[in-house]
Amino acid sequence: MSSHHAATRVQRLLRSSVVQGLLILVALVWITPLAGLLLSSMRSEQDNASDGWWTALTDPSQLSLDNYGALLKDSGIAAAFGNTVLISVPTTVLVVGIAALAGYAFAWLDFPGRDAVFLVVVGLLVVPVQIGLLPVAKLFGAVGLFGTIAGVVLFHVAYGLPFAVFLLRNYFAEIPREMLEAARMDGGSEWRIFFRLVLPLGRPAIASLAIFQFLWVWNDMLVALLFADSGSQPLTVALQSQIRQFGSNIGVLAPGAFLSLVVPLIVFFAFQRHFVQGVMAGSVK
Repeated sequence: MSSHHAATRVQRLLRSSVVQGLLILVALVWITPLAGLLLSSMRSEQDNASDGWWTALTDPSQLSLDNYGALLKDSGIAAAFGNTVLISVPTTVLVVGIAALAGYAFAWLDFPGRDAVFLVVVGLLVVPVQIGLLPVAKLFGAVGLFGTIAGVVLFHVAYGLPFAVFLLRNYFAEIPREMLEAARMDGGSEWRIFFRLVLPLGRPAIASLAIFQFLWVWNDMLVALLFADSGSQPLTVALQSQIRQFGSNIGVLAPGAFLSLVVPLIVFFAFQRHFVQGVMAGSVK
């Protein structure tokens, strides 16, 4: 079956009224807790303790932005939000950049031991993150990276690269060989071919990888809980400490949780078109 026929069948299936009804139902189920979190974050602790968040739908006077104002004035939460950005953005950029270079090299460049090195990269996919926590923690402690943002970033980069390289190598390998050979015959260097030809063609896969990597790092708590100290902890760890200290402090937890959730949503919808292209390309090849 050709890619065009497969894409046509998928589009026809999505236009089905039954499928659309199921998608609407799934969307409602997914949006309901999100709406509840948003409304709870805009209500006072007294209102949240007395009745459910849905009462705000009939009584909008309960809603205000006071919780968000108090949250942003909290120096600990504000610093944790900044730390989350400082961890997530560099990690995503480094993983995508290094994986794109390595993926192109594994797909189209001949060098000694290429296949053996790629097999090692594939083998690293099965190594659980938990196995590396203790030895890497000792290593970071010896070199002065333990408890720093740089240490958290390096750990995420190291464990994010195997899958990223594997994904982009397989995607780049689908580029027609004739296209690359024509570019080389025209005098294009490997760097020029990579930046002018391979990266534009691989944009859907790169965008999909960037979204997944960003979401994984942004929502991570295990790695940050171990490798970050009080001065470098991200928002997930800061909210977890609020739970430990204040129990069910909904006035802090609800707006903090929604703030932590809204950034990944913005990132996803900003790159939604590229993400869908990447998924469709991978499904019909």
